[in-house]
Amino acid sequence: MPDTSPQVRRSLFLHAPIRRGPRLMLEQMLALVDDDTPADGPEGPVAVLERRMAELLGKESALFFPSGTMAQQTALRVHADRLGRRTFAAHPQSHLDVWEEQGYNAVHGLRLRRTGDLHELMTAADLAAIGEPLAAAVWELPQRDLGGLLPTWDELCEQVALVRATGAAAHLDGARLWEAQTYYRRPFDEIAALFDTVYVSLYKSLQGVRGAVLASDAATVEVARVWRQRLGGGIRDAWPLALAALVHLDTLADRMPAYREHAIAIAAAINADGTARACPDPPQTPLFHIHLPAGRRAVERAGQEILAEHGIQLWGRVRSASEPGRCAFEVSVGENAMEFAPGEVVALIHDVLTRARSERAVTR
Repeated sequence: MPDTSPQVRRSLFLHAPIRRGPRLMLEQMLALVDDDTPADGPEGPVAVLERRMAELLGKESALFFPSGTMAQQTALRVHADRLGRRTFAAHPQSHLDVWEEQGYNAVHGLRLRRTGDLHELMTAADLAAIGEPLAAAVWELPQRDLGGLLPTWDELCEQVALVRATGAAAHLDGARLWEAQTYYRRPFDEIAALFDTVYVSLYKSLQGVRGAVLASDAATVEVARVWRQRLGGGIRDAWPLALAALVHLDTLADRMPAYREHAIAIAAAINADGTARACPDPPQTPLFHIHLPAGRRAVERAGQEILAEHGIQLWGRVRSASEPGRCAFEVSVGENAMEFAPGEVVALIHDVLTRARSERAVTR
């Protein structure tokens, strides 16, 4: 049957289907290799990516994983086994808990100590109040489900030092580390040096295909390699995933400050208009949330209408809010969003809300 879904021509959503066509991606990947480049082995794309990530993050070693879910669970399992402790701490909106079906418990028998307020960043006081031995604590930088919020550098250093003083490990969920670096404005290896293990995604910021890398000391990575095999992640011929990540590894950091400045400009225009609200104000990273005074379902239908009529996709997902009649969606500024002037985003929000309110009036 023919595909009758609306065609996306422009999108505020970073991972829209227009992000990159297969042909362009393949051309960019092929430009990095020649006929003499081995697919596997010490000079293959996977090995090259692992070495370059270890160097970038200032770690002894790095290991490719087919998914971030597997990489992070492996890191926590290694820390737990090493210390003989089964509990780790993380924010209540940690990706490990919200998006991964509690795999840390189902697969590894680990227990999460949810730490801090649901709608605020984790603090040193929150960590100090735990009162039980931890295998590790996890910091998601930036905290995606809080609109890309980050602790200050001094706050982060204080929190990590507090956890490490108890003998627990510090783990970085750095899926969007490139975005976080635009706020801290410190070298990647200086940020990573705070943590025992660091995970980075290969398809979020780097806009590759899939996959992740876990970096740490050599001994930890060797144990993680065993768990990768046990979990089915020791796949052969992973080189296309590594090669896709290498495409943007050298160029992305240079573009991120411009993405952050554009996010700040869009958020400022939204907040000056006052019809909707952008949070944080101003954004700390290229990622922020737009809060709308309308219900989720009406907003979703309005977005579908705009997509069908104009080919414009405004979000990947609309989030409901605790307050009835309100919702929010995420904007993560990349090349797609750079095509939208701040005033155009404001006009599109007005269009969404007009359609959503018209629907509400009709249903009444």
